[in-house]
Amino acid sequence: MSTKNKKNEKALEKLKEMTNSIETSILVTNLGKAPLKAIPMTQKKIDDHGNIWFLSSGDSDHNKNITQNSKSQLLYSSPADKKFVSVYGDARIITDQSILEDLYSNVSDNWFNGVDDPNLTAIKFQPKEAYYWDTKTNKYISFLKMGVASLTGNEQDIGEKGKLNL
Repeated sequence: MSTKNKKNEKALEKLKEMTNSIETSILVTNLGKAPLKAIPMTQKKIDDHGNIWFLSSGDSDHNKNITQNSKSQLLYSSPADKKFVSVYGDARIITDQSILEDLYSNVSDNWFNGVDDPNLTAIKFQPKEAYYWDTKTNKYISFLKMGVASLTGNEQDIGEKGKLNL
């Protein structure tokens, strides 16, 4: 697996490519304390500045944790596609109505009582650094390449990994 570190626009492009194809991430808060707090979150969008947006309940434990310590981690995983991303950054709670309206969809009605729900907030996650693993091929091709490598002793490129400096 080759290592390809990326910076700035190339890093943002790779982050969008990887995370937009994975519907749910795990938001980890309470960093530096045990136990860590982790909750599945559905990404709403990544804006032009690389901020990752979610909707959240104002009275949730993760909102409280973010208020106390903004340092957070996002973990994305798509084992079937052999894609994995770990993103470290700062999270902030946002209550601006125009942002809530932009992020809200009919699916959000499963958790909230409309876009005017007083418990509705957004989480703005500002990535600082990320690391990714991406096979770039389906699992059968990856397994075939690994088999060829083990039989021939020749290294096969089964994808890439790298650091994203955002």
